Amino acid sequence: MKKTAVILVNLGTPEKPTPRSVSQFLTPFLSDYRVVEALKLPWWFILRCIVIPLRAKKVAKAYEEIWWEEGSPLRVISERQVAALQDKMNEECEGSAPHIAAAVTYGNPSLESTITELKAEGVEQFVVVPMYPQYSGSTTGAIYDQLADITHGERNVADITTIKSFYDDPGYIESLAESINIHWQQQGKNEKLLISFHGIPQEYVDKGDPYREQCKATADALAEALGLNSSDWAMGFQSRFGPKKWLQPYIDIQLSNWAKEGVKSIDIISPSFTADCLETLEELKIGSRQLFLAAGGKKYAYIPCVNDSPLFIAALSKLVMQRFY
Repeated sequence: MKKTAVILVNLGTPEKPTPRSVSQFLTPFLSDYRVVEALKLPWWFILRCIVIPLRAKKVAKAYEEIWWEEGSPLRVISERQVAALQDKMNEECEGSAPHIAAAVTYGNPSLESTITELKAEGVEQFVVVPMYPQYSGSTTGAIYDQLADITHGERNVADITTIKSFYDDPGYIESLAESINIHWQQQGKNEKLLISFHGIPQEYVDKGDPYREQCKATADALAEALGLNSSDWAMGFQSRFGPKKWLQPYIDIQLSNWAKEGVKSIDIISPSFTADCLETLEELKIGSRQLFLAAGGKKYAYIPCVNDSPLFIAALSKLVMQRFY
């Protein structure tokens, strides 16, 4: 059997919660045409002369608020996911388990360096797992681009397969439902559940990106798994950036409207993230809470991502096993 490896790929993170480190992270990220579809030369000037100087300090301060003693939450959780999946696959495969590694689209460890190092160790077959359950060209599509660049011109191209999405995978949905049920058992259930997804510009969907459709499928499946009525929950989109119209409804407007309508308590979870990060720990757990309470709400609870929960790791293991065996 070929020596194999599984690479869990997430977006990336600054090395430190400082303006300099944030700038070094944001520049390649926001320079990727997959992320920001803009004319290259004007955007190059706007990004480096306006966007990065204005955002670096603000984003660094946000990272400071959520930074863990061990480092960036995204990196720490990614390492835990790798360790947990390795243990699970060692158990499942009885001595023939693939090697599990982590990589990021922007920053370190890069996908290219990870593949190069593993090939030097004799790995011939790879399963790349974008840690985005719902496919978007702006996230998973960028990983496909990098894989094409990595293999371009190689004489002996590695055997690489990619798990494009798992938005409706039963194990993934079950792990989400378990996270919510555990929270409700421990903290109590609030009036409404808001299922929040990272937004993308509306024009990307208009051009054929399946992201919104897959987000809705995830939300519907999760609500069904929880036994919720349509009046118990809603879905929305967060993290919009720039002047373009993004996917709606926007969660900040939803939260304000709910508070004005007399909704006193809400729970919120974001199934577009498999690991807690800036967008969940700072934007949702802190920023959106402040917004809801300021609008008149009384109780706001953030429910963590699936992270390295046993059910989610089991779901990942099953997805990988389906590609190997």
